[in-house]
Amino acid sequence: MRFDVLTIFPRMVEAPLSDGIVQKARDAGIVELRVHDLRGHTDDKHRSVDDAPFGGGPGMVMKAEPILRAFEAIWPEGRNDRGAVVLLTPRGRRFDQATARRYAGLERLFLLCGRYEGIDERVPGLLGAEELSLGDFVLTGGEVAALAVIEATVRLLPGALGDQASAEADSFTAGMLDWPHYARPAVVRGSSVPEVLLSGDHAKVRLWRRREALRATRERRPDLLQAARLSPEDERLLREIEDEGTPRKDGMGPGEGRALDKQATLLHK
Repeated sequence: MRFDVLTIFPRMVEAPLSDGIVQKARDAGIVELRVHDLRGHTDDKHRSVDDAPFGGGPGMVMKAEPILRAFEAIWPEGRNDRGAVVLLTPRGRRFDQATARRYAGLERLFLLCGRYEGIDERVPGLLGAEELSLGDFVLTGGEVAALAVIEATVRLLPGALGDQASAEADSFTAGMLDWPHYARPAVVRGSSVPEVLLSGDHAKVRLWRRREALRATRERRPDLLQAARLSPEDERLLREIEDEGTPRKDGMGPGEGRALDKQATLLHK
């Protein structure tokens, strides 16, 4: 898959992607990443990419022509149904895991990083660009958002992760948040791993993980549950969670924090 990023600050994009999963995917030939300096497509001695807005007001607006020329030079054959042009903007639709999965099924993604007050409104229309936002907040530019889109997409590509099952178990993949995770040792400063995870009983572990994923989603993102496809088992687990009353703040199920509570009591004696 190929990514093209158009920005006035190439180093902001290149440096963070030179390590980690994205760089490994590049080394393996899974991903091709090209970062383009928008100023290289200007036509004046000052390499201007912005101008005052029509109608007056504060700030500057990124001009259309340099962006259009850049796109035509980078993607001369034009966008097709195996690629997408994406403008990173606070006005866009919120980026989510489903969108990352859709992008991972494409061959090419062209990311436009806005700056200042935004990009000339004619650009997304002329390029057929999707407008995308990370959330309900404003960044100085689209570079950080582009990095998030690239990493979220790359890790879904076959071969990008050492264990593809880890991507399949991520938060949002099944329409809800992930379950809690623990690593050795079993006790850290009096805080213990839930007993079920030490039992070796895979069926119980699977059930515990599903319950805790449902619990976390219910507590933190109940909106996700409204759209999630819940199995009869999920519905039963949710009823059990609701019957428990006030959920534990540590995310453990009933009885699973008893050892922790006991150790905490001993420590305070």
